[in-house]
Amino acid sequence: MQDLKWIKLDISMFEDEKIKLIEQMPEADTILVIWVKLLAQAGKTNANGYIYLNENIPYTEEMLATIFDRPVNTVRLALKTLREFGMIHIDEDSFIHIANWEKHQNVEGMDRVKQQNKLRKQRQREREKAKQIEQKPKNVTSRDNHATEQEQERRKKKEDKEQEQQQTSAILQFWDGNGFGLNNIQGKNQLLSWLDDSSFKQPEKMILKAMEIACANNKRQLNYIEGILRNWENQSLLTLEEIEDSKKEHKKQAAANDGYNYGF
Repeated sequence: MQDLKWIKLDISMFEDEKIKLIEQMPEADTILVIWVKLLAQAGKTNANGYIYLNENIPYTEEMLATIFDRPVNTVRLALKTLREFGMIHIDEDSFIHIANWEKHQNVEGMDRVKQQNKLRKQRQREREKAKQIEQKPKNVTSRDNHATEQEQERRKKKEDKEQEQQQTSAILQFWDGNGFGLNNIQGKNQLLSWLDDSSFKQPEKMILKAMEIACANNKRQLNYIEGILRNWENQSLLTLEEIEDSKKEHKKQAAANDGYNYGF
């Protein structure tokens, strides 16, 4: 999937009663600037409205102050105000989530990107199949060659179906066995769509890894899992090995950052 390049802002946002109430506060302009910065940061994270450094580390007030180039006390005041007005949620693990994020995200556009990725993968499989056919020996009769192709095609379909069933079974067993919602059929189907609609080289392993992280953080929610998966795609981390390499690189950078460790 592609990075989210923009967010939506309603032209009537300043007519909203919450915004009007904030505008009566002494630090109104600064709070509203930080509100827009939070929206933009959520767009960069592209995790269904969540804002975090990575799926394991939430942004602290100090981190946001650095990113937004604002004093820590100002950021603290803005977060407190926005939370009281129900414009953001901050959970027990300090992860920030934008309320009603769908108002600010190009959901339809992201769906089109998913469909484009699905078509791209389909065309890629067709090209690989055509290349395999071209590489077959030429010293067989056309009838034998046709029969061989049909048999290989049947075998390939059978193998693909068995592999898909195994992948689906592993994901559903993890979902049902770890408290994601036994009767949440829609959620299960949406998560399984990542098997075909993602850019991951081994999507089953990536989905299971994201679910493990969600369990570790006590975030047994579909939007949290999808947020992790989108974050990986946005960073072009398409295998488990690439994720581990990225973590190692973050540790090196944190160790060299004047001794300040963000928790990697």
